Amino acid sequence: MPNILIIDDERSIRNVLKDILSNEGYKVDEAADGEEGWKKFSSTNYDVVLCDIKMPKMDGIEFLSKANELNAEVPVIMISGHGNIETAVDAVKKGAFDYISKPPDLNRLLITIRNATDKNVLVKETKVLKRKVSKVQEIVGESDAIKKIKETIEKVAPTDARVLITGENGSGKELVARWLHEKSNRSAASIVEVNCAAIPSELIESELFGHEKGSFTSAIKQRIGKFEQANGGTLFLDEIGDMSLSAQAKVLRALQEGKITRVGGDKEIAVDVRVVAATNKDLLKEVEEKNFRLDLYHRLGVILIHVPSLNERKDDIPLLVTKFLQDIADEYGQSPKTIETKAVEALQQHNWTGNIRELRNVVERLIILSGKSITQEDVVNYVLPK
Repeated sequence: MPNILIIDDERSIRNVLKDILSNEGYKVDEAADGEEGWKKFSSTNYDVVLCDIKMPKMDGIEFLSKANELNAEVPVIMISGHGNIETAVDAVKKGAFDYISKPPDLNRLLITIRNATDKNVLVKETKVLKRKVSKVQEIVGESDAIKKIKETIEKVAPTDARVLITGENGSGKELVARWLHEKSNRSAASIVEVNCAAIPSELIESELFGHEKGSFTSAIKQRIGKFEQANGGTLFLDEIGDMSLSAQAKVLRALQEGKITRVGGDKEIAVDVRVVAATNKDLLKEVEEKNFRLDLYHRLGVILIHVPSLNERKDDIPLLVTKFLQDIADEYGQSPKTIETKAVEALQQHNWTGNIRELRNVVERLIILSGKSITQEDVVNYVLPK
């Protein structure tokens, strides 16, 4: 239900407009002057504003200017009983969605409001679509560790060198892998991701190499594996430390020979794939415990990139929070909320066991539960352990 704010110093006009719009199914707030209207606008999300021009305390043109500075996407329709063509043109030039003279024609008013709400919906949908088709998210941060990672990506990405990315869960290993692909000579092809921890050990070989029809009970048709899907591009093996030893042996062969064989098949298939792997485990320790092949470790780890935990780069939290506030606002089709400096400082004191992923979830929680601006009290209430 669209939310409309009516700002007019004439009570009779406000009452008439409120009755009409309420009957049409709109949710309506009202304000008796520009100053009151500004207070409501700056603390509440409205879909459309109807604003008189001649008002005490703050006139309509001043309100329009301030509203456009705060959130230019909310359509403001100017209304006035002292109007002329020059006034209307001036209001539209200054950012008004439209101009309606008093007394308003009912049909024109409703059509204008409908057009304004439709525009608002289209703006929100466009933001969401742009986000969905946008390129890889940037790596945010100015800490020494992040600068080193960015420099390494610039050097390594144009080569076909295999890369092993290490770091805790949620620290951003996948983002590093995507940037290695984005800046590589293979970026026109696909990056294909396999989460080795999410696939049962008995199915991992079929997932990676594919299978022939009838090779096992549920193989009712031929399946093309991830290696073939990534041909010409990049294969990202996430959480490779959880891969079974039998699958490790086949991956090692594929890396050595550039060929794979589907499960249940005997034909060798040549593949041109750059492999980037990631893990949250200490693979050398896994080698000692006979859970990971040493020869595969050396094949994968031509270049080693370690992604630090968020607790190791807390100076980057202000930049990350700003980025997430904007990203989440774009997803919701809203203007980004502000956050107080003390609130950011409180977030920097938190123990981030879930790293970047946890921080993004926390920012989204604060956006949902806080007021117009996120305060230190909000962080204490909704983030810090009781």
